[in-house]
Amino acid sequence: MTPLELVRLPPLMARTSGSPAVTIGLIDGPIGQHPDLADTRRQDVGLPDGSACAVATSAACRHGTFIAGILFARRGSIAPAICPDCTMLARPIFAERTAHGGGDVMPATTPNELAAAILDCLRGGARILNISAAIAPAALRAERALDEALGHAADRGAIVVVAAGNDGTLGSSTLTRHPWVIPVVAYDGRGRPLGASTFGGSIGRNGLGAPGEQVTSLGTADQPVALSGTSAAAPFVTGAVALLWSLVPDASPAAIKLAISRPVPGRRHTVVPPLLDAWTALDTLQRLHTRRRWAHLRQGYGGQA
Repeated sequence: MTPLELVRLPPLMARTSGSPAVTIGLIDGPIGQHPDLADTRRQDVGLPDGSACAVATSAACRHGTFIAGILFARRGSIAPAICPDCTMLARPIFAERTAHGGGDVMPATTPNELAAAILDCLRGGARILNISAAIAPAALRAERALDEALGHAADRGAIVVVAAGNDGTLGSSTLTRHPWVIPVVAYDGRGRPLGASTFGGSIGRNGLGAPGEQVTSLGTADQPVALSGTSAAAPFVTGAVALLWSLVPDASPAAIKLAISRPVPGRRHTVVPPLLDAWTALDTLQRLHTRRRWAHLRQGYGGQA
């Protein structure tokens, strides 16, 4: 079973490749030149001098290009290419000269840097934010700035999808605890959560699982790259949100979030979130949308059936 099949994305992808009106803020590393990204609707925000890869072999550039491929690569690419016709707002937060690690390591940023990136994307009109980053320890004041930025995203109805982390522990952060955020943990090809993911009460309650074991996407040397972890998992949820909004463009942010986040009824009492089911989410969204239109119609007739 492919990663896309695991979360039932192919039926949505058969209906749409995304809408240019759905703008995704990609808060990650710089994005390298790749032929499969040549036709991407891309805008750079925030840091124009860091929007392109200066060092293609850097961890920051590899990471940004990999995540961009999952979402925006052309259909038929080696990458999942979930929503290539959506608009990308590229906002790098990993400096190439300071990003360390490789393989499955999540690059880290500070709460202040991430807060600034979130606000830049919101000013650019982002409707969805994808954040595949670890948060370095910081002072309480910096964490407050991040919490306020997430509050601005909630006020504007911009859905925030974040990688839960790869610490293999129970825990949370300012980022994954925020009630508007959808934290994402990694699942293997058999639909089981990877033990290296970070789990916790807020993650289990508000989050989702998505493919995160040896996901193949674009590399910076024209060679495909396979990575594991929650960084790879998060864009599958982001892409599903983007396709749902493309198929039901006048759906409210609350309806989109409700549809994608409740594959099982009732309140969750677990530290492990359920696996994303994109096809069920579309069915739920359409039913919610039909009820909303019917309610508006009844109001227009003075509450008479």
